[in-house]
Amino acid sequence: MSIFVTGDTHIPYDISKLNSRNFDCRGLTADDYVIICGDFGLVWNYKGADNEEKYWLKWLNEKPFTTLFVDGNHECHPRLNALDTEIWHGGRIHKLSPKIAHLMRGEVFNLQGVTFFTMGGASSHDTEYRISGIDWWEEEIPSDEEFENALQNLDKCGWKVDYVITHCLPDNILHKLAWWYGHDKITNFLFTIDQDLEFKHWFCGHYHIDQEIDDKHTVLYKKVQKIL
Repeated sequence: MSIFVTGDTHIPYDISKLNSRNFDCRGLTADDYVIICGDFGLVWNYKGADNEEKYWLKWLNEKPFTTLFVDGNHECHPRLNALDTEIWHGGRIHKLSPKIAHLMRGEVFNLQGVTFFTMGGASSHDTEYRISGIDWWEEEIPSDEEFENALQNLDKCGWKVDYVITHCLPDNILHKLAWWYGHDKITNFLFTIDQDLEFKHWFCGHYHIDQEIDDKHTVLYKKVQKIL
């Protein structure tokens, strides 16, 4: 099993990082994973799946690896939330296809002994250019129930995982990257997680840069980083 992590794909705009020219996936199988740290962007059209979505769904599903993602702020959350839920490797997912899955908020997954805590969601910083229900949804910020679900699942695993996958950073790390980003309900919640959770490394997207902030927190965008 190999596991790679990368940043926002905003399908179709930043998906090129996973094409054969930029990502050598020869030898990988469905038991190898590429995890996208939010703003996946495939489930986007509020009216339902269009031809572009169907094309990229097929394109990704034909890759040898399995694609996993946490949600960001730029997703059609009502459509994602309407998908059937199933348990996969110990956590809840929305399955888009045989080889594409949404890792739901506040879940803990165990991939052959390697554990991941996932928490999607983030605040949009371009809402003045967007229309509610068309290309922006208030569900971008997790609900109280989703926050509670996260705490309950962390209690179950003794507040210890190998990796954390989110879309945005916790408050205490965010100020090291960009002081002008506003703090909100989810960055504050993630601050609590960062303080109390034992983990090896935290990966996120959202900020459109590739930067290792410190020895435990990395922001990804263009880079596809192998972690296992």
